[in-house]
Amino acid sequence: MQGMQVLVYSAVWCRDCREAKRFLEEHKIPYTEIDIEQVPGAADEVLRHVGKRAIPQFVIDGKWVQPYRPGCGFLRQEMSALFGVAV
Repeated sequence: MQGMQVLVYSAVWCRDCREAKRFLEEHKIPYTEIDIEQVPGAADEVLRHVGKRAIPQFVIDGKWVQPYRPGCGFLRQEMSALFGVAV
């Protein structure tokens, strides 16, 4: 994880975003948050890369990753495996 750049596209009202950030904080994974409502063009950036306005979105070393599944919530096991941390 050292040297890994993690961006989190989120919004304050988003429950899944709060869970995603909590996961990163629990595992001491540094990240930069991009609030789609505060950062001009951020929502359009999400739309351009994933084809829909869906948050949270992680960008890990330039690769876009959706850390949740609608109806299932945050994908804790999948993200734990991706970051190499305990569930």
